[in-house]
Amino acid sequence: MCGIVAVIGTRDAAPLLLDGLRQLEYRGYDSAGVATVEAGGLTCVRAEGKLLNLTARVEREGAPGHCGIGHTRWATHGKPEERNAHPHLDAGREVAVVQNGIIENHRLLREQLQAEGVQFLSDTDTEVIPHLLSKELKALTAAGAAATGATLLLALQRTLPQLEGAYALAVLWAQCPEALVVARKQAPLLIGFGEGEFICASDTPALAGVTRTILPLEDGEVALLGPLGIELYNAAGERQQRLPTQLKGTDHVADKRSFRHFMLKEIHEQPETAARWLARHFPEGGPDDPLVALPVEAALLEGLQRIQVLACGTSRHAALVGAYLLEQLAGVPTSVYYASEFRYGPPPLGPDTLTVGVTQSGETADTLAALAMEQQRRADHGDPAYRARLLGITNRPESSLGRLVPQLIDIEAGVEVGVAATKTFLGQLLAFYGLAIRLAELRGSRSRSELHGLVAQLRALPAQLQTLIDRLDLRCAALAHEFADTQDVIYLGRGINYPIALEGALKLKEISYIHAEGYPAGEMKHGPIALLDARVPVVSVAMPGRVFDKVLSNAQEAKARDARLIGVAPEGPDTEIFDVLLPVPVVDELLSPLLTLIPMQLLSYHIAAHRGLDVDQPRNLAKSVTVE
Repeated sequence: MCGIVAVIGTRDAAPLLLDGLRQLEYRGYDSAGVATVEAGGLTCVRAEGKLLNLTARVEREGAPGHCGIGHTRWATHGKPEERNAHPHLDAGREVAVVQNGIIENHRLLREQLQAEGVQFLSDTDTEVIPHLLSKELKALTAAGAAATGATLLLALQRTLPQLEGAYALAVLWAQCPEALVVARKQAPLLIGFGEGEFICASDTPALAGVTRTILPLEDGEVALLGPLGIELYNAAGERQQRLPTQLKGTDHVADKRSFRHFMLKEIHEQPETAARWLARHFPEGGPDDPLVALPVEAALLEGLQRIQVLACGTSRHAALVGAYLLEQLAGVPTSVYYASEFRYGPPPLGPDTLTVGVTQSGETADTLAALAMEQQRRADHGDPAYRARLLGITNRPESSLGRLVPQLIDIEAGVEVGVAATKTFLGQLLAFYGLAIRLAELRGSRSRSELHGLVAQLRALPAQLQTLIDRLDLRCAALAHEFADTQDVIYLGRGINYPIALEGALKLKEISYIHAEGYPAGEMKHGPIALLDARVPVVSVAMPGRVFDKVLSNAQEAKARDARLIGVAPEGPDTEIFDVLLPVPVVDELLSPLLTLIPMQLLSYHIAAHRGLDVDQPRNLAKSVTVE
């Protein structure tokens, strides 16, 4: 989940490294550091906390050189302290390493190195790497190898087989200031081709300000970056030749504009996100034209008996809405799995099954591993009916997910900096609406006139979102004052809006640090109602439809226990039971999650902002979860 940057070229490296880390700070902000190298030796500067602390230290102490590596950390092994910050060095301070990932056998390696007299200065798993590299470099130079990039490359190639786990790493050597080496295994790493320089990073935002020409490293690859070019090798040490590609999609550079936080800006961008996606995938057409224009081949969807969706966090909540749509609209039995659990307890294989992986970053380690496992176990089965049918839903088509699955739905939400997903959640929902309507059309499970009606309502969504955000922003800001001393909140929903209750609770936990839980409203009486009293607010999603009266009845049960009721519902006599109403317009129940998500996001945002918390970078979290 950490962010790494490496650069070599003709300009001073430190400013480029800091700029790149600034774009990657959503991946971790417990600590940060840079190391640069020039003829005079290696300089390493690290700082605990946010990147601004490192920036101030670099400006004060300097970090000279045209070749360097940088890191912004999300702590795994070792507390978020300066001594655990990257880069990590060998005992002679000649080798510097930054890493994203986890070295699973680090304890055994540490014990072996300590037995040889190595003293460790941190609690991290990463520190074993520079010590191992130092051993290899000393052996090579003792045998007569020159201090060149080729020697550094060979040392890394000899070190990597000793490491178990996942990693993306970049390495400097003080004796060779004109080269750096990088490698990846089950963690993302891309090389960007700039003007007279190469820049390597964990994710595209760090590259977008320099170049749009990139070369994503494949799993197991190692690269030597020097002033004359790049040498690329696979895990077997064989030289690889591959052409670079161009960054695709919407802009990759973040701009907060006049908003106080990126999260608020991204909430306000959702009407634009919806308009852009709907215009592309629900085009106006003739009465006999397909209703949905998705980049998904019909062969992938034909004859489906079952769909399984793999996701984590907010992506899983979008998948739960999607499962409801796929079953109720298209008539396909659909199961949603935590990707992390699927890996270790997959269901029995069934024929004609579509597996959908959902990850906004396209780099979520558990989701990628679960998809790869499913692909392999279906290939091992051999029966064509059991072949792997894989589909991805992501905001990053150029990600690892895009290289793993043959077909993708790009949600096209643009760069999202806030760790708490907002517009990407909306984009994932829209992708599932598109998939469900496309499947319903292909299978004839709903009449064409009914589907036309849903599409017509979807086209009205951007204007409804804009009106709703404008109406509720100040109202949620005022309501946030009432949560100053709140410690627990319950969210209720039923049917297609139960996942919205889950998402509302997750948003509040993520950025406000208030304990919140989402429940199916009908389950309250089966235990959770014992939690309720006057100190526990209840947020209830009640939209007209099959379960409207049931949800109102469940809300009454909460009110009878003195809970303060906040309703996400239309205005009207039925919803006067709520102490506070966050009004949402009446739409078809199947489309209501696209609107009910707005008050959930705004309320969570304003509660956190009122508390003076770091909304965009909440503690202990990172945007892209690239470790298990």
